[in-house]
Amino acid sequence: MVKRILNIISDQNIGGAGKCLINMAKYYDKERFLMETAVPAGSALIPELEAFGMKVYEVEAIADRSFSFGDMKTLKKLVKTVDPDLVHTHGAFSGRVAAKRCGKPVVYTRHSVFEVNPKLKKGLGRLINKKINEHYADAIIAVTEAAKKNLTDGGISPSLIIPLDNGVDPVTRCSDSEVAVFQKQWRIAEDDFVMAILARIEPYKGHLLLIEAAAALAAEGRKFKLIIAGTGSFEAEVKEQVKARGLADYIIFLGFTKEVPLILSVADVQMNASYGTEACSIALLEGFSMGVPVIASDYGGNPYAIDDGADGLLFESRNAEDLAAKMRLLMEDSALRERLGKGAKEIYSRRFTGEIYARNVEAVYEKVLEGGLYAK
Repeated sequence: MVKRILNIISDQNIGGAGKCLINMAKYYDKERFLMETAVPAGSALIPELEAFGMKVYEVEAIADRSFSFGDMKTLKKLVKTVDPDLVHTHGAFSGRVAAKRCGKPVVYTRHSVFEVNPKLKKGLGRLINKKINEHYADAIIAVTEAAKKNLTDGGISPSLIIPLDNGVDPVTRCSDSEVAVFQKQWRIAEDDFVMAILARIEPYKGHLLLIEAAAALAAEGRKFKLIIAGTGSFEAEVKEQVKARGLADYIIFLGFTKEVPLILSVADVQMNASYGTEACSIALLEGFSMGVPVIASDYGGNPYAIDDGADGLLFESRNAEDLAAKMRLLMEDSALRERLGKGAKEIYSRRFTGEIYARNVEAVYEKVLEGGLYAK
């Protein structure tokens, strides 16, 4: 019998959680499940999910917030109308409360990693956090072991939490002619070493660390370009630092773009300098699928996705000097770049494909639906 799954997500734009949902829309087993999704009205996810035939419910609430009593009431009406067998929420606590009040089993995915509030690590705060989260979830998917540790640090039972890797579609390398057009457009010389970061421009994503490291490399007379793809609240500050350090000829700001395959095709290495919220970066996995080596901070979920020296390099979080050293290493050692690229493609095939991700999530659904709830 086909089981009906209602996803609830509060994202208006497409982030990591949204890409995971798009992945599920493409790869879930249609003979065993019927998957639908509730999103905020006007969400950028709507056409992406509908393109794979997924039914989408637009909700005049929930936009970019986890909980409000009004959202909970709205979602409770939706759950009663849809009558799913299981509700899967992506950070939307209102959805968890609504589903439980309708008597539905709940799977919740923690998509991020962050420093746990000290008030939740001990005493009454820890107890309350434990009781609330364990009451409103029958299973919690953590997209990395680091996310699981966040949850257990707040008192949640480890047996309730299932660490699962994210998964993505493989990215196809662009043609030489397409790459040549991009290089000409952005004045990238054939002998430029090209680095790229695909991330929201927020303080915790570490863009200023990249600028500091780039300034050190530029002072040494090295030829390179750093592509920054994305937008965010910290964009003006980052651009100001580029100007102040005289790096305008080295840094390319692309803004918001969907040209991920082209950027990865041009890049010699992909960068991730995050020191906050990083769990299992979708952008890094897409680079893995193309065999693009990565330099990433040792924060959050990065060490669980990257085997340092085998498929990428890790640098000490917030340490621009160590970051610059890793950049120099890959600039100077083409054999190492090639070896890391091969390792990246191998680990992608073994752990991070869309099909693997979908099967793993479905296994959680099945266990919960069969009544084999994870012990609390």
